[in-house]
Amino acid sequence: MRALVEEYGGTLPSGDVSELLAWLDAFSDRHWNFRKQGNVERDQVAAPTFDPARTALVLAVATALRLVEPTDPPRATYDHLLVLGGLGRACLQRTEYAARLVREGVVAVGDVAALGSFRPLTEAETTLPGLAGSRFEMDAMDVGVRGAFGLTQLVRCESSDGHVTHRAWQVRTYQADGCPAVHVLAAPSSEPTQRRANTPDTYDFWAQRSSLRPTDRILVVTSPIYVPFQHSDAIRMLAARYGCGIDTIGFDPARTTVPLAPGATNPDRYLQEIRSGILSMQRLHQALAGSLAA
Repeated sequence: MRALVEEYGGTLPSGDVSELLAWLDAFSDRHWNFRKQGNVERDQVAAPTFDPARTALVLAVATALRLVEPTDPPRATYDHLLVLGGLGRACLQRTEYAARLVREGVVAVGDVAALGSFRPLTEAETTLPGLAGSRFEMDAMDVGVRGAFGLTQLVRCESSDGHVTHRAWQVRTYQADGCPAVHVLAAPSSEPTQRRANTPDTYDFWAQRSSLRPTDRILVVTSPIYVPFQHSDAIRMLAARYGCGIDTIGFDPARTTVPLAPGATNPDRYLQEIRSGILSMQRLHQALAGSLAA
């Protein structure tokens, strides 16, 4: 991180954790927040140009910060397997990889939950295999889990009343022989007048519907580039509140049939998610500091 800050003309200051994270928040917003122009989704960013030396440095930093390499689950048994939603392509990749872990006996799990939202899919997302006619991120997760886990029997569907808004939610539950129960969730936003549901909202919505125990162990599957920030959010929303253990891993692109999107490993993507990690760690630190003060 020190080398990356220096590459962009800064000097990492001294100070306590709170001060350092606040400084990194402001610095990364100036230099690495490529989404703030138009408040666009990750795949809609107009990427800047990087020279070879800066590209190499960013990749080295991202690798050191564990945003690049996929990792295997550190345990063989988990009470819960959470597959995080995202863009349509990621929904298909992550659900396929999660199902492979279960099917090949890499992990044994008590249940599976695919966490999504009612974010509308873009036209480009609906051109992906199986997503024609899908409307929302939750639909992409649903397509992914049904195909990957071989699910055909919808056991239950629960939903909020009314139109699809940022307050809306839905839960679909599937069951198949030899397969753990699989739930597909669209979470409501905790700030419905301002934005759609985000990753912490999906964690919270799932947790409220689960009977979590301090002895529970949770495996979270996402993309390697998002592991640091989504793991920090999982600690804040799940481990700190319920006492359960969390392991977060990124899927292996070589073990999914849906390829990575063009530009998915460009330097700007890594810089954007390094900033995401800073923000989520800042939220985690503030939450823990607040609970200790209380």
